[in-house]
Formats: sequence, C-alpha cells, structure tokens
Amino acid sequence: MHSRRNCYLLAMLFAAAACSQQEDAQVHLRILETSDVHMHVVDYDYFQDQPSATVGLARTAALLAAAREEVPNHVLVDNGDLLQGNPLGDFMARHRGLQDDAVHPVYKAMNLLDYTVGNIGNHEFNYGLEFLEKSIAGANFPYISANVFHDDGDDDLSNDVPYFRQYLLVDRLLTAEDGSKHPITIGFIGFVPPQIMQWDRSNLRGRVVAHDVVDTAAELVPKMKAEGADIVVAIPHSGISTATREGMEEQTTYYLSQVPDIDAIMFGHSHRVFPSDTYVDIAGVDLEAGTINGVAATMPGFWGSHLGYVDLELAVTPGGDWRVVGSRGATRPIYRLDEGKVVPLVEPVEEILSAVQEEHQATIDFVRTGVGEVTAPINSYFALVQDDPSVQVITNAQKRYVERLVQGTEYAELPVLSASAPFKTGGRGGRDYYTEIPAGEIALKHIADLYLYPNTLRAVTVSGAEVREWLEMSAGLFSQIDPDSNVEQELIAPGFASFNFDVIDGVSYRIDVTRPPRYSPDGTLINADSHRIQDLRYAGEPIDPAQQFIVATNNYRADGGGGFPGLDGSNIIISAPDTNRDILADYIFDLKTLDPSADGNWSFAPINDEVVVTFSSSPRAAATIGADSPISKIGENENGSTKYRLAF
Repeated sequence: MHSRRNCYLLAMLFAAAACSQQEDAQVHLRILETSDVHMHVVDYDYFQDQPSATVGLARTAALLAAAREEVPNHVLVDNGDLLQGNPLGDFMARHRGLQDDAVHPVYKAMNLLDYTVGNIGNHEFNYGLEFLEKSIAGANFPYISANVFHDDGDDDLSNDVPYFRQYLLVDRLLTAEDGSKHPITIGFIGFVPPQIMQWDRSNLRGRVVAHDVVDTAAELVPKMKAEGADIVVAIPHSGISTATREGMEEQTTYYLSQVPDIDAIMFGHSHRVFPSDTYVDIAGVDLEAGTINGVAATMPGFWGSHLGYVDLELAVTPGGDWRVVGSRGATRPIYRLDEGKVVPLVEPVEEILSAVQEEHQATIDFVRTGVGEVTAPINSYFALVQDDPSVQVITNAQKRYVERLVQGTEYAELPVLSASAPFKTGGRGGRDYYTEIPAGEIALKHIADLYLYPNTLRAVTVSGAEVREWLEMSAGLFSQIDPDSNVEQELIAPGFASFNFDVIDGVSYRIDVTRPPRYSPDGTLINADSHRIQDLRYAGEPIDPAQQFIVATNNYRADGGGGFPGLDGSNIIISAPDTNRDILADYIFDLKTLDPSADGNWSFAPINDEVVVTFSSSPRAAATIGADSPISKIGENENGSTKYRLAF
C-alpha cells in the first residue's frame, strides 16, 4: 500500500516538473536514513532476554531493500548514536574491547548495507575518543562531523582545526526518467549537539571543543556549493525546537531548515518520528509533504524502528545545472500496533544476523551471569509517581561506595547523600520500556536493565541550599496541577526526560505540584518565587542551607548534564574509575540476597481528593497495584499504554 501511494505521488511530482521544464531531464533521487540504532543490530531485547520485533537494524534492512528497489537512484546515510545503548554495546566497549584490526559488530552489519556516509552522534563519545576512533576505522564508509574541533587551548574559534572530516562531496551518475545519465555532486554535512562537552566532559575536556551547529552550517554550506555541490544534504544529530535561537542549541533542525541551499535534512537524536502528529502545531511544518520551512526532512525513530527517506525530484539542464523541483520526507516502520499487540511488518535479514552472531551470543552469555538474588520483583512502572525500589537500590549502592572512598580523607565527616533517576519509564521508549526483574536470581542483564547508561560514578560537594535547588530542578518533571479544577489533569510534563528526575536519598521532602515549576527543562530559572520542594529535612530536622553534603551521582549529572543549578564539574571531589552499573553489581554481589524496598523519603504534598490526576504506564503495571495503593487503573490510551489515577 505504501509503495502504490508513493509511486502515485512521485508520478504527480514528475508530471508537474515535466510540464514546467520540458527541456530539462527529470531525475528522482531517494536519500535513505537510519539513526539512533544504539547497538540494536539484532531483533533482540537483552534486558528481557528474548527476541523483539520492535527493534533491530536487521529488520530495518528489509525495509531498505524494498525502498531501493522502487527507485534506481539512492544513497544511504546513518545519523549516529550507534555504539552505545544496549548490553551488546557495553560488552564490546567495557569487557571484550576491540583489537586494532578487529571490526566492531555494528560495522560488520552496516558494511553489508552500502552506506554512503555516517554522522557522529553524541553517544559515540560515551566510551572515549580512542574507542570511537578504533570503532569507526572498521566502517567501509566515511564519517563526518562539522562542528567538533581539536582543543587548541585558546578562545579564538577561527583557528580551530576540525577533529573529523566536516563534510563530504560525492560524485554520482544518476539515471533520468528518459534513461539518460547525468553526473551530480551531492554534498553531505553532519553535526552533533555541542552539549557533548557537558555530557562527556570527562572524555573530551582538553581534547576537543564543539561549535554552534547553525553558525557552522552557515559558514560551510556556501563553501560546499563553491566546491561543486549540486545539492546539499544536512545530517544533524539534533531534534526540533522553535524557541528563539541564542546559540549553542541542542535541537537545531528547525534553524537548519532556514539556512540557504540545504536541500534535505536527515535528522535524529530525539528518538521521535518525523513527519508525525508530534509536530502538527509547529509553524512551517507540512506533515503531508514531510517538510520544514519547505525543506524535505525525515527522522526515523530509534533502535531501528523506522527507515527514514527523502525523495527529491530534480531537474537537470543540458548544461548540467541541477535544481530541486519537488520533494517529500517520509518514514516506514518495522512494526505496527494492533489493539496493543505488536504486528511485525518485515522479517529480519539473515545476512545481518549472521554477521554479528558470535558477538550477539557472547553478549547473551555474559548478561546471564548471576550476581545474587532478590526476594521480590523490581519494576519501574510507578517510579515517576512514588519512591521506588528500582531507584533506591541504585542510590544505596552509590552511597555505600562513596562512604568507603571518603574514609580517612578531609571529607570523612561530611554526610553522604545519593542521587539517581529512573531510566526506563515508557515515554519515548514506548509502552513496554520499563524495568521488569522477577524475584529470584538477579543477573548482569538485570543490572543493565536497572542502570541503563555506561556512566561512571562522581561525588560532588553541595550545600543544603544547593540540595534544595537540585530537587527543584528535578520537580520540573511534573505539570502544575490546579487543585480547584474538576477536569482530568496529566501529572507528567511533556518534554521532561525521566533521567533528569533525580531522587536524592538521605534527605526527606515533599513535592507540591500545585505550584509552578521553578526551573524549565533546560535549567532556566522561570519562576523565582515558586518552591515546589517542601519540608526538606536531613536527619529529621529542617535542612541547614549552609551545611555541606557529599552527593553521589554520575559523570553526566556532575559535569552539568541536564542543566541542574550548581552542577558544572567544578565541585567534583571523586571521579571514580568504576561505572555506576558495576558499583550496583558489586553491591548486590556482596549482599547476596537483596530485599528490594523504598524508604519513602519523598512524597507529594496533599491535594483535594476530588482532583483527578492521571499518568500513563505499562498495561502490566495494573497487576502490581496493592489494595492500599493510591494508584488505580482508569482506562487505556491509543498507543497501547494504560492510564492510571494517582490519589494524593
């Protein structure tokens, strides 16, 4: 059905172009994209230790083959975030490693698919520059990233030397509708969020710097045209924002659509699909055409869930001058939901599965390694709305680790707090994106399920006042609730990432969601007179704003990730060599038996019982609701998740 509709649209585009320019040859070029694969090469969920039809480059490859058959002229790009994201990525980076002449399994797969170019994503830096360079050396296609430069130690941006190739010009011979052949030069330029300097500060500080994406594009696109690019394809690892541009933004795709001479945008990073109804209210977006301010664009979801593509209708004069006369952006999924059930739309390509079979099986064997036992199930179904064991076990492990490290040091007398966030809470990960660990043996796969990212532990010193501001930032997760309203109100604010909802253990507090958030999701102070954090106490007493504390956290947060006030890397006292995940594994291994429970150190301030406050979670969460729980199931959502009510 998709193929017939596409062919009809293409025919209409060609007809319009032919009528207006009879003397020009008409050429159709398809630009295909994968993005945010995050090591999901195989259609397998290592956390649940079972196959999954909702992920996998092996399945995306089947869509790719079909899309190529429809159009003779095509190129394929990848937009990054390949090397990190599931246990296969961690196994290769943290445990097996790469020998100098070895090919990383993700490139064993991708080298079979004839990529034209790859762009560097922000998660490519998670394991350090050496591992990144060794990994991409195994790709049989070139890499680009225009806004990352060697750190030369001065403040003069004009003399910075690019760290990667900034852009690529590719010569192709395209076949026109009449069968004639025409040479074209396609320019590709890639970008990464400059926030890598916060997110991976420990890996990048003193080695590279990042420049503004849009300014870099405005400088280099004219240069690409001058060097012969007939068309320019931008590959930003960046989502969409329409906020007033101030420079160094993370989400830059909308702004790039306004840079002259960019003909197509293949974007990613946000783990969303474009075109889709998510972007229906944005000025300049045409969802039917798949364009942003007239520029065709696509974003293909995450973990191999979709294939993105842009169709460009080109006219070429007898003298070889090219112009775009029509365009559209679109995606194709590897599965659909039918009454909440996953219906696969393609089967995996066996050649891809075979290419990584050895590393895939070695990862399965590794994550099945047992480290202890848990006496009750652990899940993250309700981790955003109540103190939860899935977070408590992490903060307990971090606290014990830091307390041991500070013994006998100048910090030995300072109280140790511990901060962590729930990672798998549905949202952009989908209705099944939750931690689910059964009672019984707990293995490394479960540890990776609890702590998703390859962060390393950090400890920072903060005052009692800064603890309050840290929690105020976290409380931005929640929408403001009107206590006098009789209509249903959604508790979780859209656009706030759950990994920025830090719970700090070692203090107690309540969150008043009837007050407006003090901070925006990017850390901007927006309501200076508002304080959601109430009754903040340490050791049972109101916290002393001047008292000093140590907080155990991770490198992302300590280095400024998430824009939390008071956290910019300057107050780090411990930079541990161990990952938070390994610290958690060691903690459970030492205990042998873990009784998972939360200490209830945070809760919501009471609200009128008549107020209907709702949130969404997994359908499976309903079976875990106890008789005295403030949570009740009230219905189903269109995306297959379940709606719950929270009583205050």
